[in-house]
Amino acid sequence: MCETYAWLVVNEFISSKKFQQIFDWLVEAAKNERCELEVQSNAALCMDLERQMKKRKPQFAIFWDKDVRLARLLEKKGIRLFNSARSIEICDDKARTYIALCNSGIRMPRTIIAPKTFLPQGYPRFDFLERAESQLGYPMVIKECFGSFGQQVHLASDRKQMTEYLLQIKNRPFLFQEYIKSSKGRDIRIQMVGSHAVASMYRYNESDFRANITGGGRMKPYEPDSGQLAMARAVMRELELDFAGVDILFGKNEEPIFCEVNSNAHFVNLYHCTGRNAAIDIVRHCLERLEAGGGNEDLRF
Repeated sequence: MCETYAWLVVNEFISSKKFQQIFDWLVEAAKNERCELEVQSNAALCMDLERQMKKRKPQFAIFWDKDVRLARLLEKKGIRLFNSARSIEICDDKARTYIALCNSGIRMPRTIIAPKTFLPQGYPRFDFLERAESQLGYPMVIKECFGSFGQQVHLASDRKQMTEYLLQIKNRPFLFQEYIKSSKGRDIRIQMVGSHAVASMYRYNESDFRANITGGGRMKPYEPDSGQLAMARAVMRELELDFAGVDILFGKNEEPIFCEVNSNAHFVNLYHCTGRNAAIDIVRHCLERLEAGGGNEDLRF
């Protein structure tokens, strides 16, 4: 008989075999820890939260979505979330991530947050680009603030290509970022749970500056060095994360440079690469934190 009841909050409108596999693994891992983890979609909870809570209020929820408004509402209703609404919100927005980490001592590519604009005009003129060009030069990375699997990350080789990308982006928020040439087509993904690196892999792509597996990259198991581990732990601490995938680039001397962090990183590829099922670690961490009774600020790194 299960001793704990919890929700696994997922997005109603996104489905794939990899997503479903992650959900199945989390539910199975919870079952093995005597925890009933019931899958709840964000649409069902948005439309019928009060009834669902009266029916059976969870002791916690693993929030495997980016519906931050719902996450904040659940916290207001007294439900402990893993990860917290604040952490999810910061990780989902690459500009917020940069702002949260910019005074932390964590090395990042030189970054400029693009000025906000509105529809329908977008950017009617591009004179402001001169400042980005003078500070970052070409090639330059253009990274939309919201996106996954590297699909909203572009590399501009000159002003013409830059303006073409900006016309496509229109009013969506984005960053200008220094191109780390020494890390072309390669990075590492470290799956963190609390302060522990439970698995990591080296990703590489010989035909693209991005290393994402979804974009055609390849992978192999990787043992992070002390500097990379220290950076991943610092990111977890600064953003008060319970679990996350931390992506790290290679500097000129192979020194770690933070790339980005995903609060609900896919770990199916990581499992196929390393044999480690991160769902087990995530569920155990959540149950331990629930038993300890503290928030993320109580984590010891």
